[in-house]
Amino acid sequence: MSDTDDTPDTGQSDTGTPFDDLVSMRVERTGHVAEVTLLGPGKGNAMGPDFWRELPEVFDALDTDPEVRAVVLTGSGKHFSYGLDLAAMLPQWSEYLGGDALAKPRRAFLDEVRRMQDAVTAVARTRKPVIAAVSGWCIGGGVDLIAAADMRLASAEATFSVREVKVAIVADMGSLQRLAPIIGDGHLRELALTGRDVDAARAERIGLVNDVYPDREAVLEAARSTAREIAANPPLVVQGVKDVLSVNTEQQIRDGLRHVATWNAAFLPSRDLDEAVRAFLERREAEFTGE
Repeated sequence: MSDTDDTPDTGQSDTGTPFDDLVSMRVERTGHVAEVTLLGPGKGNAMGPDFWRELPEVFDALDTDPEVRAVVLTGSGKHFSYGLDLAAMLPQWSEYLGGDALAKPRRAFLDEVRRMQDAVTAVARTRKPVIAAVSGWCIGGGVDLIAAADMRLASAEATFSVREVKVAIVADMGSLQRLAPIIGDGHLRELALTGRDVDAARAERIGLVNDVYPDREAVLEAARSTAREIAANPPLVVQGVKDVLSVNTEQQIRDGLRHVATWNAAFLPSRDLDEAVRAFLERREAEFTGE
């Protein structure tokens, strides 16, 4: 396929991966640019079991596809992602989070956290540059996901939140490890400790996003344009630039992810977590006791 061929390839990539069978995302390719669109199916493109299974499959396939030189990552509808689909994930987590002090469920939960971490890391480790185009809400796991991208662009109404602290969870999918070099330690501590919402203007000031555009269509076109610009460069050199830039942070990120996975396997089951879940289901403010 030539650089000037603008016909989207929405079916099966040259890697043989059946992208047409995906549930939580859609993959299209135009020329040398692949576009990954989050679909949910939970409200606000929330991240349920299908997402965590399909994300590494998609990005590992894009990594090995010689026709793909850059990737645009975006969300369908008004929002990028509401983050973890708590309602969809809770049934399979009940055995982990029941407060049982035995080692076996804690070990199983540790494995689950590491599996999910690896799904997000698939975005970071792909050799093809990834540009996130964010509109609307980008919460929790959504921030983890864009932190794994190489660049982030936002529409004017985009809002970001490292909100895990509000639901009695230490963020464990990569925000705490990847955002410090991007926005600085002080800003990261503020966002992670307060769980507050950050609008697009503030996100641009602290470096969370490179640029802000008027609306969803404008930010998506800007991401596509940047991806095309990257894809026109020598692909091996582009991959080399990304590889060299990652050297200084890769080991620190891996160590940080292992540490937080172990921390949450040990301490996540708590009365505060139970209260956070009940408050979420009952649509009320949680009252935490530190137990």
